[in-house]
Amino acid sequence: MAGDREFEVELARSGVTLRVPARTSILDVVESAGLADLGSCYQGTCGSCETKLLAGSPDHRDSVLSADERAAGASMMLCVSRCASPRLVLDL
Repeated sequence: MAGDREFEVELARSGVTLRVPARTSILDVVESAGLADLGSCYQGTCGSCETKLLAGSPDHRDSVLSADERAAGASMMLCVSRCASPRLVLDL
């Protein structure tokens, strides 16, 4: 998507920090690193990649979370959502 930028994602339980390129999903980066296999639809509609967010500001692009859930910032869908801050910390 236009305007996407690279950012870091820290996987708290794994102790790994990964770079997410501008046109690559968090899910693709995490799966390519062999750290999780969460994907199903890869379109933000099924909720299978929902992950607890520990820190950072997500840019929600899914159609699963309600407005209240998005505002709470407790989780995000890794297949389509991005980062609105320089770094995210996930419970993975």
